[in-house]
This record gives sequence, structure tokens and C-alpha cells, in this order.
Amino acid sequence: MTVSLEQLRRCHVAVDLGAARTRVYVKGAGLVVDEPSVAAVNTRTGALIAVGTFAERMTGRTPDYIRVVRPVSGGTVVDIEMAQRMLRHLLGEKLRRALRRKPRLRAAACTPHDADPLAQRATVETMVGLGARRVELVDTLIAAAVGCGLPVEQPTATMIMVCGAAATQVAVLSLGSVVTAQRVPVGGEAIDHAVVQHLRHAHELMLPSQSVRPLQLALHGTGITDEGPASTLIHGLDVATGLARSVHVDTAAVRDAIHTPLTAVLDGIGRVLRDCPPDLVADLTDRGIMMVGGSALLPGLDQMLRDATGMPVAIAERPDVCAVLGLGAMMEGKITPLVLNPLAD
Repeated sequence: MTVSLEQLRRCHVAVDLGAARTRVYVKGAGLVVDEPSVAAVNTRTGALIAVGTFAERMTGRTPDYIRVVRPVSGGTVVDIEMAQRMLRHLLGEKLRRALRRKPRLRAAACTPHDADPLAQRATVETMVGLGARRVELVDTLIAAAVGCGLPVEQPTATMIMVCGAAATQVAVLSLGSVVTAQRVPVGGEAIDHAVVQHLRHAHELMLPSQSVRPLQLALHGTGITDEGPASTLIHGLDVATGLARSVHVDTAAVRDAIHTPLTAVLDGIGRVLRDCPPDLVADLTDRGIMMVGGSALLPGLDQMLRDATGMPVAIAERPDVCAVLGLGAMMEGKITPLVLNPLAD
């Protein structure tokens, strides 16, 4: 953790800027914003047309003068000005006025474990643009572990896997810190891309819009398990003719396409376990892996990890909002650090 619990208790607002969704937690009010990290801009005037869910629905359906942008990529702010404008509109005028009344507004924000100083600076600048006088940065792994109720402050091993849209982070935590961690550039977007490429190569079919969840359409809720229908009807655009066409897609072939990017996640788990001290690995045999993040809800992913690692695997109760809820719990003072008494003479 890059900041102490005492400093976090002085914060008023916590923000989790994710590649897929932006979440805001206000002290005393709870989770107030949970919207897609998308904004639509008029390129002629520079005006912001829409943010959040409505802007996401516009993806692939806009005229030339409207551009749909994502100011956050892989947990890192890539467009500071657009991220500030998006956050202002997501918060709303009423909530912004309430935050401006704070004499010295403090904010907390999540950052990926391997974020470089430039990425951390971009997050700080985004929050300063909202009026924050001081910004505290918290490791996403620590915040997510706290949010799903793991005893991160205890001297026992806790393994967490944060399944994001752009990347997957795997780490072993102990005594409130990260013992070893790996970042795998495979997330929900890579899985969706694998399905899109399978449909293009095997059936010469393009999906009509990037905003459509191709994974959900192709698997129809069966995930990477063998249960469910053998085939699913998919509507798309024929690559050769450019006309609309419907095909029956074999779900078994789609499962094989999904397994390819997921092997990189399994390799990351193996590297983390190899770098972990033997005593902590022994703890993980009983505790297993806790999955958080929006992509953790992919049906059958937990069972695949159980079969590959032989360890227990659990999914958090609310995996998509664990990080921001963890920040909120630390702001509200619900987390008590482990007290280490010095040895008596």
C-alpha cells in the first residue's frame, strides 16, 4: 500500500478509474457512480455529448463528427482532460457542489500494482482537476482484497486475482503488502477479441458493433463449461459480400478459442507461485484464490482454474466493485491494522 490507513481516513471521495467502468465512492454516501468509462465528443465544437452508458451505446453508431473515446486504458489515464470532463458529468452538479464545500478536499484513487510514475501522475492530475487538494494512491490489489473481505493485514498468505478488462493481475498478499505479483495483458477485452477473430476466420462473419458483447452473444450464458446448447445463432455482417447474415456457431469451437488467451493467465499464476516463499504457498493450499473484477463473472472460469491449479477458487460476492468498496471501507475506518508491539527488554 502506498499510503497509510490514517491518511485514507481523512479522504472524502474514492475513485476507481477502470478501463471498462468508472466507480466513485463518497464518504458517508457510499457508491454513487458506477458507469462505463466512455465519453462521446463533437469533434466540430469540442462539446461533450454523452458519458457513461449512453455514450457506450453510441459506439459504432455515430456520424463522422461524433467520436466515442475511452480516456482510461488498462487502469491508466491516457487522456487527462477528457477523464476530468467525464468524471465531472458522471458526478453531477449536485454532488460536485457538495464536494466543493469541503475546505480541503482529499481524494483516494486506485492504481495498478506495476503503474509507473507517469501513470500515477496522470491519476493525480485527473483528481486535482476535480478540486482535490491532496490525492492518495492505493494499490488496486490491496483495495480489491480489502473490498472482498480478505484478511490482508494478517501474517498469512492471501492470493487474489483481479480480472480487469485490459489485464489480469495476480498477487500474493501478506501483512498488508504485496509479496509477489504478476500482470498478464489478458482481460475481458482479449477474450472478446478471441471470439471476434474466431467468428471472422471460421465463419467469415463480422459483428455489427464493438459495443456488443460478443462473448455473451456467442456463448449464450454457457461460458467455458460443456453445459448448454451445442450451437448458437449469431447475426452479423458477411466479410465477402457485406450483407447481413446469420450463422449457427458451434459453442465447443468458441470455448477452444477462449482457452487460448486464458493459458497466459494460468502461466501468470504459476510464476506467482514459483516466486512465493514456501510457507506462504502452504497457506494458499487451504485458502486458494479469490477472484475479483468484472471478468471474474465469466461462467466456468473459476472451474477452469480449479482444474488447472488444484487449489480452491472462489468468486467475491460483488467482484466488479470490490476495489472501490475496499477504498470506501478504509476511508470509513472499518479496517483495523495489525498492531506490532516491540519486544520488551
